[in-house]
Amino acid sequence: MLNKKIYESYKNILLKEGLKFTPQRLEILEEVALGIGHRECEEIYLSMKKKEKRVSRATIYRTIDILVKNNLARKLELGDGRARYESKFDSSHHDHLICTSCGIIKEFVDDEIENKQEKIAQQNGFVLSKHSHQLFGLCKKCQ
Repeated sequence: MLNKKIYESYKNILLKEGLKFTPQRLEILEEVALGIGHRECEEIYLSMKKKEKRVSRATIYRTIDILVKNNLARKLELGDGRARYESKFDSSHHDHLICTSCGIIKEFVDDEIENKQEKIAQQNGFVLSKHSHQLFGLCKKCQ
């Protein structure tokens, strides 16, 4: 269950976007925020359908875009034309290893890589605001 502050923030985001705060949009927020993994919109839809939540695919797609735009979810584009989404609630920064054969996504954190990126940015007069680090290859099972 999400806290009241998150609900109020979400309600304000929807109002700013010119949308109503509906039970369906609230259920989508909860599904994304409390869900695990890196899921496509269709997987989110099927999960909600299995839980007998009546939400249209179109509402899920529109709401996911709003969650991404407002930094509540992260969109991952892995070069296969299929976007995946993950929650940014209670999620510390991490990067991804992606198997090009089976599609498994493994999260990792490496302080050395993070420090190196900062150093490179500074050397080139940049201040980083965000970054996405994705490594593609074959997982142990697919090698």
